[in-house]
Amino acid sequence: MSKFKNKKKGDLPAISTASLPDIVFMLLFFFMVATVMRDNSLKIQNLLPSADQVEKLEKDRTMFIYAGKPSEQYKQFGTEARIQINDAFTGLPDVQPAVYEFIAGTREELKDKIVIGLKVDKDTNAGLVSDIKQELREANALKVMYITNQLQQE
Repeated sequence: MSKFKNKKKGDLPAISTASLPDIVFMLLFFFMVATVMRDNSLKIQNLLPSADQVEKLEKDRTMFIYAGKPSEQYKQFGTEARIQINDAFTGLPDVQPAVYEFIAGTREELKDKIVIGLKVDKDTNAGLVSDIKQELREANALKVMYITNQLQQE
């Protein structure tokens, strides 16, 4: 009898888990860098009209104002068209302060190049759009663009 055990042939060595934390942190950093955060949560229905001449806006100098009927999950706010700035429903009197706040938070060299983007549902009453534009005039925000979808070519 021998004092030493014979090794069995075919045994696999144990898996090394020493590099597992490195892999986990590498995946964590990848998803942190690659993930895009959503700007706003829409609380209104926003089916945009189509246009054939579409131009891309720079987001660092563009403020978006949404208008349309509240979506299904926000029916408690009624069925009339509402204004949404950022993530909140606002009224007409709140448009000017929101514009002033956006201008104050913008870099100095972009303050005179600020564009207001109106994302208006195509079924929204034109009177609401006219009222929004009047508030923007009073806030001296004169560069206004209507955001549309690009017309599909058949």
